[in-house]
Amino acid sequence: MKNIDKIIKILKKDTKDFVIPSVTELSEKKDITPYMILVSTLLSLRTKDEITYEVSKRLFDIAKTPEELLEIPIKRLEKIIFKTGFYHNKARTLREVSKEIIENYSGKVPSTIDELTSLKGVGRKTANLVVIKGFDKPGICVDTHVHRISNRLGLVQTKNADKTELALRKDLPKKYWMEINDLLVKYGQNVCRPISPHCKECRLTTYCKFFKENKK
Repeated sequence: MKNIDKIIKILKKDTKDFVIPSVTELSEKKDITPYMILVSTLLSLRTKDEITYEVSKRLFDIAKTPEELLEIPIKRLEKIIFKTGFYHNKARTLREVSKEIIENYSGKVPSTIDELTSLKGVGRKTANLVVIKGFDKPGICVDTHVHRISNRLGLVQTKNADKTELALRKDLPKKYWMEINDLLVKYGQNVCRPISPHCKECRLTTYCKFFKENKK
C-alpha cells in the first residue's frame, strides 16, 4: 500500500491532541469488560460521541453484565438510553444480545468476529471494534470515516464499508489494523469532514486522490 507509512505517521502526529472516540475512551478504563464495550458500541450507532459516553456511563452505573441488564424493565431501559436516539430499537437489541450471550455463550461475550456477528443487531463494524477494544486482538473497524477517508486517499476503491474492510485486510500492513479506526475517526471528525473538508489544513494532500481531483 503506497505511502501508508508516511500517511500513518502524519495522522498520529496531527491527531494526538484531538478528542479520542468515546468507545476508545471507555475501553481504557480499568474496570471495562468486553460486554460493556459491546453495549457502548451498540449505543454509539448514529449517536454523537459525547452522548454515547454519557449514556454508557449512566447505564453501567446500573448494569455491567447481561444478567443485570435483563433485570431492567424495557421502559426504564429506554428512558436511560433515550438521548442516543433510536432508543426503542437499541433497547430491544441490548436485551436480545444479552439474552443470546447468556444462553449461547454462558454469559461471556464471544471473542471472534464470526461469533459476534451471529448476535442480533451486531454487524462487522461493531464486531471488529469489540475484538480490538475488548480482547486486544487484530481487527479493522470500518465506520463512515474510515470508509470515506480510505477512498479519498486512494488506499481503496470501494462502494461500502464491508468492501473497504476486506480491501484493507488484504493490503493494509497488520501493524496498523488496530489503530486505523481511531486515527481516521479523529481525522474525519476534525479535518477530513464529509462535507467541506478542511483541505487547506490537511498535510495529507500530497497523497490524496480526492484533493488532486477536486481541489485544482
